[in-house]
Amino acid sequence: MSERAEHRDDLPAELDPTRAAGPYRFPDNSRRRIPGAIYVVVGLVVVVLVSSMDGVLVNSGLGWGGVVLAVVGLVSITSGWRMSIDEQQALARAGEAVGFAVGHASAQQVWRGVRSRPTWRVLCYSAEEPPRERGLVLVDAVDGSIVQSLREACDEDWNQDRNDETPRPGGTGESGQRESGQRE
Repeated sequence: MSERAEHRDDLPAELDPTRAAGPYRFPDNSRRRIPGAIYVVVGLVVVVLVSSMDGVLVNSGLGWGGVVLAVVGLVSITSGWRMSIDEQQALARAGEAVGFAVGHASAQQVWRGVRSRPTWRVLCYSAEEPPRERGLVLVDAVDGSIVQSLREACDEDWNQDRNDETPRPGGTGESGQRESGQRE
């Protein structure tokens, strides 16, 4: 075999999920404060330079750009909420909010409002097999309060895919014979 045929495409060690040590820790939104502070400082420096210098490259448009950059920095700083609720705590609070024993569940981080307040969106199904109820709960990631909760009956037919015997184009039927209308 040639050297080329033996080459396999492998993930680098740092991207290999089997080598992960411990649970995944979701990044905190308070990290937004660092670039926000940089934007404010750079914006203020630009405004000071524009007000103290006069020239072709330094004009009022650059000054307005500095003001906008400083405002964006302030919004970024005020949007840097410190999250006190992680996804495991959000799943537990959602289970309490829906009022049924939770089987399968998943949590997704979303942001609400102009200041991007972090919120966990939790989708959960009851523990029966197949599930009889499902719930959608929004849990505030800053203070842990329940923002919104929805609970409803699960009306899906969970066995539909398992018992689906509908012939598929180009496929074979129950007997293993080709469906009519297909060329051999």
